Amino acid sequence: MNATFTLLEMRRITRDWSGMFFTAVLPAFFYLIFGATVDNKDASIGSGNVAMYVMISMAAYGALTATTSIGGQSAIERQQGWGRQLGLTPLPDSSYIAMKAAIAMTVAAVPILLTYALGAATGARGTASDWVFSGVLCLLGSAVFAVYGLLVGTVFRSEAAVGAASGTMVIFAFLGNLFIPLSGALLTFAKFTPLYGYAALARYPLTEGYLTDGSQDPLWVPVLNVVVWLTIFGVGAVYFVRRGRERQ
Repeated sequence: MNATFTLLEMRRITRDWSGMFFTAVLPAFFYLIFGATVDNKDASIGSGNVAMYVMISMAAYGALTATTSIGGQSAIERQQGWGRQLGLTPLPDSSYIAMKAAIAMTVAAVPILLTYALGAATGARGTASDWVFSGVLCLLGSAVFAVYGLLVGTVFRSEAAVGAASGTMVIFAFLGNLFIPLSGALLTFAKFTPLYGYAALARYPLTEGYLTDGSQDPLWVPVLNVVVWLTIFGVGAVYFVRRGRERQ
């Protein structure tokens, strides 16, 4: 049953070529504008340069957009009766959520690979471990937002849920120190927002926690942020998926 579910999901996702194209190309485009072509792209940040810093940030944004969108598709599935079909199977709610996250992460690898390829071709500079570990963290961390998308999709019962889930990511990206460097009170507030820990962890191999204002986050700060928000999203998703089954 699990393998059949996974194959059906991948087939459905790959039919939406326009959505996948937008998800993969937009973060790469952002990198070219804000990382590859800026005057200070060769300035040092941590063990690399500005271009590398921006590349990681945009790859992370592309990955989380992909996973959030796929998780949010659960709202459309509810309209199509997919939830009712799942309710007739022995598939546990936790397995349903885990498979959703795994499929979303597979798609999330596309914008990461594309953005990193452009970074390598346009002067992004870092150590070998920076490239490998930041890419892995971008991918693994994006699973948090697959669960977030699923949560939003199960709460709202319309196609607008997918757009709402993805749209909130833009706001969270600004608030989470992903798009522009924050400082002062805004930076303090950012540390409590959902994207801060994910973005900080993805950049940690490059920056070792140092921020543009000269301060440094110990590793436990982004890790705790990710764990707390994953718990919140996960508990909420399980609750609403289960409640949706009981109603069907």
